[in-house]
Amino acid sequence: MQAFAVATLNGLSYGLLLFMLSAGLTLIFSMLGVLNFAHASFYMLGAYLGYSVATHAGFAVALVCAPVVVGVIGAALERTLLRRARVNGPLHELLLTFGLAYLLAEVVKLVWGLGSVSVALPALLDGPLVRWGETSFSRYRAFMMCVSLGTLAALYALLRTSRTGLVLRAALTHARAVEALGHDVARIGTLVFAVGTALAALAGVIGAPLAVVEPGMAEAVGSIVFVVVIVGGLGSLGGAFAASLLIGCVQTWAVGSAASLGALFKMVGLQLPPAWATLAVAQIAPLLPYALLVAMLACRPRGLFGRREDDA
Repeated sequence: MQAFAVATLNGLSYGLLLFMLSAGLTLIFSMLGVLNFAHASFYMLGAYLGYSVATHAGFAVALVCAPVVVGVIGAALERTLLRRARVNGPLHELLLTFGLAYLLAEVVKLVWGLGSVSVALPALLDGPLVRWGETSFSRYRAFMMCVSLGTLAALYALLRTSRTGLVLRAALTHARAVEALGHDVARIGTLVFAVGTALAALAGVIGAPLAVVEPGMAEAVGSIVFVVVIVGGLGSLGGAFAASLLIGCVQTWAVGSAASLGALFKMVGLQLPPAWATLAVAQIAPLLPYALLVAMLACRPRGLFGRREDDA
């Protein structure tokens, strides 16, 4: 029971990190209608910038500076490239972000090299927060959870209680009316893209001490992020939050499980071929998010909290 509790806390911390990353992609899609294939590359860029800043100025400074720098880069790319591609349709936007992903990956290799870098845990956050026998939950994971929940609260306050959020939500469905009232919708789009990329960078800075920071990390994380936003429902922050926690916990439980596939199927009265029955649940843990994606697309294509087009 203690091991399960720790695994659940680890799963929640991983899920909340996924939410911070997927929230930016969800915001960008909601406002601009762009599935940003370069989103995970901004996560990688945030991790590398965080590493460089933390090396010279400390982790706390990196936590602030790296998201701001990446947000400014994202705003510049939206204004100079994405806005021009938008007039030619969604396909051009998609191809542009696809190219940006490769461009950012090459920039990272040129600046930081092909090898991996190690980001040390801050001394204040190193060590266990609570310990149950031989198992423990680390202070740093608790810090990750607090920052992620703080991000969720800040997004809710911005979108639901502030005047900026009111204008933003109005611009999603009535852009021309918002423009007629004197608001610059294009500038709002740039702001949303900047915030979305900054959130990805913040997730990169926070996740760096627990991950391998190397040029291929964007490819490893990018597919999971798209699973989260599709399972949760495209454009739904609540759906992204629920899907992030679900995927984070399911993967963590599977990784820590000692059961075999054969034993699980036997519990429900089914029998697998011997070659499949001997597989451990931990071995198939990386496949579970994609199995959930396929099941969701087959049974509920709009996702957990997505809406049909005729309901919008």
